Amino acid sequence: MIIRTKSGEIQTGIISVLLDFLGVKKETAGIQKVTGNVELIASVPFMLSADVDAGQGFPWTLSTNDLDRFSERIDPQGWDFSQYIKNPVVEWAHRYDIPAIGKIEGLVVDDKGLHGLVIFNDKGFDVFGWSIGQRVKAGVIRAGLVGFRPIEVEIPSKEDSKDGTSLIFRKQELLEFSICNVPANPFALAKTNEELGMKNEKSDPAIPFWNCLINNLQE
Repeated sequence: MIIRTKSGEIQTGIISVLLDFLGVKKETAGIQKVTGNVELIASVPFMLSADVDAGQGFPWTLSTNDLDRFSERIDPQGWDFSQYIKNPVVEWAHRYDIPAIGKIEGLVVDDKGLHGLVIFNDKGFDVFGWSIGQRVKAGVIRAGLVGFRPIEVEIPSKEDSKDGTSLIFRKQELLEFSICNVPANPFALAKTNEELGMKNEKSDPAIPFWNCLINNLQE
């Protein structure tokens, strides 16, 4: 998880860093209000259907309630995207210094998560944005990230955290969405190595992903 403050400060870790950032003790179970202007960046799952028409857009799950690599969950019913839909741009790797590569339409929430239709820019005015869409269509790029402002978080009780959950985001505002190269979310691949009959690598792909993203953000 990456934390980006209003001043541009960046913090990251392979486990939840929000509680340390806020100075909240992990033993304090219950709902906690989040004060201050901070943005969290979290990877999200994506699975491409074989019958997707790139011209019509790509159905995308922006967020789910699944337990991620950082032992956190995001409550789908807590999403507030009322401001985002006024300017629903899709970015490349959270780079604010380059033009948007597309937009999102039809944002909806259900019990499984937050979903929308990603529409990449036309080749006629944005070759780069269009080419990212072609890579998504080909299955070369299969991941995205949401940037959101946490409003309320819940620290689960000892009993509720037996499944590994250390933090639940109960209310959060969607700030932006980006396409990226390498996912840190374990649900980001359509098939696992085990399903493909491949040897499972011990290295965690989340580490090089966050290092690369931080370098891009700091340029």
